[in-house]
Amino acid sequence: MDLKEIQNLIKFVANSGVAEVKLEMDDVKITIRTTLEGNVTETTYVQQLPAQAALPQAVAPQQTAPVVVNVNSEAAAPAEDSKFITIKSPIIGTFYRKPSPDKPVFTEVGSTIAKGDVLCVIEAMKLFNEIESEVSGKIVKILVDDMSPVEFDQPLFLVDPS
Repeated sequence: MDLKEIQNLIKFVANSGVAEVKLEMDDVKITIRTTLEGNVTETTYVQQLPAQAALPQAVAPQQTAPVVVNVNSEAAAPAEDSKFITIKSPIIGTFYRKPSPDKPVFTEVGSTIAKGDVLCVIEAMKLFNEIESEVSGKIVKILVDDMSPVEFDQPLFLVDPS
């Protein structure tokens, strides 16, 4: 099961109103829990190692911290924000503004970006994914703090395309 299938499963479960779903396959166990109040989704991934690759140390399941996005406050945003393009997270993971702790940030508020520029890195299951811009413009606002957990489709940046 690849990351895209997991993301689609999480989105489906969150929208279906089901409280909990457990999926067990040969090499992956996934549990998705949702609460109807506030629509918080908590996902636990456990990937089992094949018997010949098992390490003597215990492998603990990874949990993503639930992130609550208040949809009502976004809907009440000023009309002037409607001219901006929102760049959203394509995956669940941890948001980083720098490629490494000793390097400068990829972009700042006020920076001009071009299509294909790397804006941030999102770590998902020990893989660092560079998130590239799909639009050209100027960064108006960075909506997520460095080293914060992000959800699939969570807004990360506001870009003025003009």
